[in-house]
Amino acid sequence: MSIEIDRDTCVGAGQCVLAAPDVFDQTEDEGISFVRPDAPEGRDGEIADAVDRCPARAIALVDR
Repeated sequence: MSIEIDRDTCVGAGQCVLAAPDVFDQTEDEGISFVRPDAPEGRDGEIADAVDRCPARAIALVDR
């Protein structure tokens, strides 16, 4: 499973960063969320919470 963030939909609310700060971060200029390159494995509960908290529904979990 992978995490996808729709950069055009993200509003930069930062709820994902609050839910899973080891997994998500935001760009400094626009505040758009991204998955940290050093994100640890096994944070499924926190990631699910981030998906639920996103007010723009910009985060999706995708089977690969």
